[in-house]
Amino acid sequence: MYLGATTNKMPSGRCRSQKVLLILQRYPNLAIMTIIYPSPIFGPVHSRRLGVSLGINLMPSDGKLCSFDCIYCECGLNAERRPALPRPTREQVRDALEATLQRMQAEGTAPDVLTFAGNGEPTCHHDFPAIIDDTIALRDRYFPHAKVSVLSNATMCHQERVREALLRVDNNIQKLDTVDAAYIARLDRPVGHYDVERVIESLCAFRGRVIIQTMFLTGSHDGHDVDNTGEAYVAPWLQALQRIQPESVMIYTVARETPITTLAKAAPAVLDAIAERVKALGMPCSVSY
Repeated sequence: MYLGATTNKMPSGRCRSQKVLLILQRYPNLAIMTIIYPSPIFGPVHSRRLGVSLGINLMPSDGKLCSFDCIYCECGLNAERRPALPRPTREQVRDALEATLQRMQAEGTAPDVLTFAGNGEPTCHHDFPAIIDDTIALRDRYFPHAKVSVLSNATMCHQERVREALLRVDNNIQKLDTVDAAYIARLDRPVGHYDVERVIESLCAFRGRVIIQTMFLTGSHDGHDVDNTGEAYVAPWLQALQRIQPESVMIYTVARETPITTLAKAAPAVLDAIAERVKALGMPCSVSY
């Protein structure tokens, strides 16, 4: 266990100690060296998969709001990162993004991509479609060669308004870590009802205008093996890809501190072997180690 600093302020003294103790009693394998991103704009940062990325965070700057509670999330578990502040408004996002793009343009720094990511699920913001439109307009004005990307867990793409907005971006990146409901409940831990078959059908509705992103990892949690690199998980996932027919697939493994310390990386050779099976289906596949 490691108790480290984050980018947001935590309670001090006795209050902080009591909060840490309560969290560790509930999650004995928890590491509190996780990241809370500034809001609504952060970076630019170098992304393993996307290049020079300017982040757009539609979550509060002091915590995490997500429709998943992934045990590998670099932002920590939902219970330890409950925010007090509201989400930024559409106007706040637009104004902050324009100011940042103006500054980058003046400095001669060009982003490769404007990426919706951060402390939770961006498509849960009630103004998500309008914010996408604002972002595309600002991109076209200041850096027309930059891409607009959305990193999403796919929990909201069954909503028509969200799906239509996602179809307007350059990189519509949706998560599908497995198609096994019990495994999803252990690893991704959806908040509320989650039907993996409905998610797959929603991904099929993009008609190929989607990139599938999948986390492969090993280790254990609460006495359960969380290794999803074996045939029992990979073969059904490949079958789902054949149904979805994405434009490409991104597979990756843990690279930063995870809130649960008993998780581990998938081996590069294992990831490469899975990627070759994806490519054999006629789909481009990138690997991040």
